[in-house]
Amino acid sequence: QLQASGGGLVQAGGSLRLSCTASGLTFRPYHMGWFRQAPGQERELIAAINRSGGVPYYVDSVKGRFTISRDNAKNTVYLQINGLKPEDTAVYYCAASQNVNWRMAVGYKLWGQGTQVTVSS
Repeated sequence: QLQASGGGLVQAGGSLRLSCTASGLTFRPYHMGWFRQAPGQERELIAAINRSGGVPYYVDSVKGRFTISRDNAKNTVYLQINGLKPEDTAVYYCAASQNVNWRMAVGYKLWGQGTQVTVSS
């Protein structure tokens, strides 16, 4: 399973680091992604990193502010979020994929429970 943590209430301009730790599965073979779902909106893939930790994928709206990384020794993927904006308010989910198209949402089949990020203006 995947366990996400690190969300909270922060002021605009602040930072958070989200963590997602895997248990009960072999972490290394999985590509990992972070999704978010704002109220009334669809869940979207915002950042992803392949099993080798190569060049990550970011959706345009978070480029330059979000950084995804992974530590295979700790079975953990991170999302460093800087320069938070009110529009970043959402539930953030981590997910795992073994699909070759790891930059696409469709391949993510294993999900964590979500962590709430709320940004006040």
